[in-house]
Amino acid sequence: MNPVTLGSVLPALEGPGQGSAAPAKAPGASFSDALGQALGSLEKVEQDSDRDAQAVALGGGNLHETALALAEADTAMRVAVKVRNKLVDAYQEIMRMNL
Repeated sequence: MNPVTLGSVLPALEGPGQGSAAPAKAPGASFSDALGQALGSLEKVEQDSDRDAQAVALGGGNLHETALALAEADTAMRVAVKVRNKLVDAYQEIMRMNL
């Protein structure tokens, strides 16, 4: 099992050459594409942990690896929530600006 890093949680937002498993993005890639890829990565981590937990509940699987997968999913979700909160704060700040 790989260690939980920001790069594994949000690979689309990490720059090239930092150990990211995601392919390098084109210079003109949009923010919405990067955010979509990050959310896709989060969903995959969540689904993997759910699958492992279900296998353990049915009497199979590895309990230690499942605990690690659940911890990774928890960390990924916490990072995603913090990013979401920062985006909402930035949006609210922009909306408060006078033109």
